[in-house]
Amino acid sequence: MMKPEKPARTARRRPGEILAVGAVVLYAVLLLGIPLAAVLFGAFSEGFERFRTELLRPEAVSALRLTIQLAFVSAAINGCFGLIVAVTLARHRFSGRSLLNGLVDLPFGVSPVVAGLALLLLFGRGGWLENVVSAVGLRVVFDWTGLLLATVFVSLPFVIREVIPVLQQVGTAHEEAAYVLGAKPWQAFWWITLPAIRWAFVYGLILTLARSLGEFGAVLVVGGGIRGITQTATVYIYHSLDVRNEVGAFSMALVLAVVTIAVFLGAEAIKRREERRRAGEGPTRQALR
Repeated sequence: MMKPEKPARTARRRPGEILAVGAVVLYAVLLLGIPLAAVLFGAFSEGFERFRTELLRPEAVSALRLTIQLAFVSAAINGCFGLIVAVTLARHRFSGRSLLNGLVDLPFGVSPVVAGLALLLLFGRGGWLENVVSAVGLRVVFDWTGLLLATVFVSLPFVIREVIPVLQQVGTAHEEAAYVLGAKPWQAFWWITLPAIRWAFVYGLILTLARSLGEFGAVLVVGGGIRGITQTATVYIYHSLDVRNEVGAFSMALVLAVVTIAVFLGAEAIKRREERRRAGEGPTRQALR
């Protein structure tokens, strides 16, 4: 009769590892925990009823609704076109590829305020493209369309930069095998490429969504912060602080933080659930074999 194996002893952490972990925890607390605690305290400094009243103000509801709309629409746009650009840059070699690859990172290097000013130069009164957008009946400056363009620009790179390294790591062997077996390009992409990059794509969408929710400079310049029309949640926070309504500003900031954290936690929960499901399928498949 075989003796049961003794559980392996847990390796003791070295002093250097403990110091490194402590430094990381302290860094996270200083940069994330304390600011979040300050926002939480400021939002409820005058009680829950005041917090609720501030969030139910018509201008606050309108600003939050506008921000969420812009965030999800820009995530959808950058998700679709970002995936196309990522596949193009990772799978193809063409003239101007290096230039396009560099332009993708332009929103990282350009201030959002400069992006807003560029939109004013293009589509504002006397702008280069004012006649073009007027001819098709569009209004960009001080309108929802301009806010969307600004949000899409500042959140452009995230899906592309998350997906490209995974595509390069996965390679093209499985796709080429699918082509040999008679699969069409869209079938190979849907059944082979997309499953391999789905988590990179999801994290790119989450980063896009989070960046869109927090955008301030570009939307303030191109939208003007018109109450009930182009005033986003971040601009509402700015205006609330300007009129010394600190509770209203902290309340809106808390809502934005909660939404962003919930999106990150939701994606992480889905990923872990998928990993557990795959881990459970592994032994079953081996037994069937």
